[in-house]
Amino acid sequence: MKIIFKYFGAITVLLVTVILLMSYKKPVNFEIEQSTPNVVIIFMDDMGYGDPECYGGGPYHTPNMNKLAAEGMRFTNFYDAQAVCSASRSALLTGCYPTRIGISGALDHRSKIALNPEEETIAELLHAKGYKTSMIGKWHLGNREPYLPMQQGFDEFFGLPYSNDMWPVYYDGTPWTDTSSYRSTYPPLPLYEGNKVVKTLKTLDDQAQLTKTYTERAVKFINENKTKPFFLYLAHAMVHVPIAASSKFKGKSGAGLFGDVMEEVDWSVGEVMKALKANGIAENTLVIFSSDNGPWLTFGNHAGNTGGLREGKGTAWDGGLKVPFIVSWPKKIPAGTICNNLTTTMDMLPTIATICKTKFPGKKIDGVNVFDLFTAVKDANPRDEFVYYYDKNNLKAIRKGNWKLVFPCISQTYNKSGAIGQDGFPGKYGSDSVRLSLFNLSTDPGEDRDVKDKHPDVVKRLTEIADKYRKEIGDGLTNSVGSEVRPAAKLN
Repeated sequence: MKIIFKYFGAITVLLVTVILLMSYKKPVNFEIEQSTPNVVIIFMDDMGYGDPECYGGGPYHTPNMNKLAAEGMRFTNFYDAQAVCSASRSALLTGCYPTRIGISGALDHRSKIALNPEEETIAELLHAKGYKTSMIGKWHLGNREPYLPMQQGFDEFFGLPYSNDMWPVYYDGTPWTDTSSYRSTYPPLPLYEGNKVVKTLKTLDDQAQLTKTYTERAVKFINENKTKPFFLYLAHAMVHVPIAASSKFKGKSGAGLFGDVMEEVDWSVGEVMKALKANGIAENTLVIFSSDNGPWLTFGNHAGNTGGLREGKGTAWDGGLKVPFIVSWPKKIPAGTICNNLTTTMDMLPTIATICKTKFPGKKIDGVNVFDLFTAVKDANPRDEFVYYYDKNNLKAIRKGNWKLVFPCISQTYNKSGAIGQDGFPGKYGSDSVRLSLFNLSTDPGEDRDVKDKHPDVVKRLTEIADKYRKEIGDGLTNSVGSEVRPAAKLN
C-alpha cells in the first residue's frame, strides 16, 4: 500500500507541476512591462487653455478628455516653450528651448532651416531602446528629406509637413487668385506617407477628413504593435484654422463649427484610449495630452479661448503659452488629481527617458525630469523658472515661482479694434509697446496688475536670472549672442 500511495503521490506532484508551468508567465514579460511602457503623445494645434470641458470649455462637450483627466492628472501651470508651431514642436521633441537649437516661427515650404538631424528627439531615444515609433499628423520641423520624421527617429510617418493653412486656398475655401499675395505661391497641401507625397489636399472637404483619417491610422498602429513597446506621436491638424469637421460631427455640437471640431477631436482621444484598453495595454501606457500653443484669437469664433488668460498665440503673455496638459498611466499616476506646479513641453523628453530607461541626449537640454510630479511625490518641485521667448529669439519675460517679470518690447495684441475676425476670416493684428512689468500669477493670472514698484527686490532678482539666459542662449532685444546655442539645419 505504501508503494501505491507513493506512486500516486508522485503523479499528483507531476500533474500539479505541469499545470503550474503551463500557467506560468515568463519573468521577461513582466520586466518588459515594467521598464518599457508604451508612450502616446496626443498634441493638438492651437487648442487654448480654456478649450477642453475639464478646463472650463463649452458649451460643446469633451467627455473623453474629461475621462482622461478623471483617470489621470490635470496640470494647471503647463507651458509651451514658444507660442508658435515649429518652435513649440522642436521643444517638445528635443527638450530644448527653441532658441538654443536655432528654431523659430512657423516653417513652410519656402523655409531654409529645419530641425538639425544632430539633435536627438524622443523618438530617437526610444527607437534605440527597441521601440516601434510612429508620427501621425503635423510635423512642421522640415519640409523635405532629409529633415522629415523618418530621419528623426520615426519608423513611420503619415501626415502634413507643415500647417494646414499653408495652401493656396482663400478663407472661404475658394482658390486663392490674388497673385500679389505670398499665399498664391503655396502648392496644394502635401499628405506624406513616409518620405513620399501620396495625396494633395485642395479643398476644405479634404481637410474635414484629417481628424478621422489620423485617428484610424493611430488605432491601426496600436493594434499592430500591441505585443511590443511603442511610441505614438499623434499631432492633430485641428483646431488650427481652417477648421473642418467630418459629416459625422459637422453641425452636431450645437456650438458652431468650432464646437463640432472640438467634439470630433475629443472622439479621437476616446478612440485611442479604447484601442489601448481593447488590446489590454492601457495599464502599461503613458498617455500625454496637450497643445502646441494657445488659441489664434484673430479668427474669432473659429478660435478657442484662453480661460481668461491674457492675449493668445503669437505673444509672450500666458494666453499664448499656457495650455491644457493631462497625463494618464493607471496604477502609476494617481487618478483624478491636479498638479499646480510649473511644467513645460521641454520636460517631456527627460521624463520619458527616465520612465523608459533610455539614454539622455549627448548635448545639453533645458528640460527637467518631472516624474515626481506625475506620481504626486510630496514637496516635489523640479522646475521653478521659465523664460518666455518669442519672435526669433527675443527674451520677453521670465517666470520664477509665481512671479513673472515682463521686459520692455513690442508685442502683437488682439485687444485692438478690428483684431478679431469671424467665420474663418481673420481680423487685423494690433501692436503694443510693453513696459517693464511684474505680475504675481498666483493672484493675477490675467496679468493686468503691475506690482513692480512694490517689489523692486523681485525685479532685481529676476533680471539677474534673465541675464544668465541671455549669456547662454541669447536675446534679440538686448543684442545678446548666446554662448551655448546650436545651429538649425540649413536647406539648399
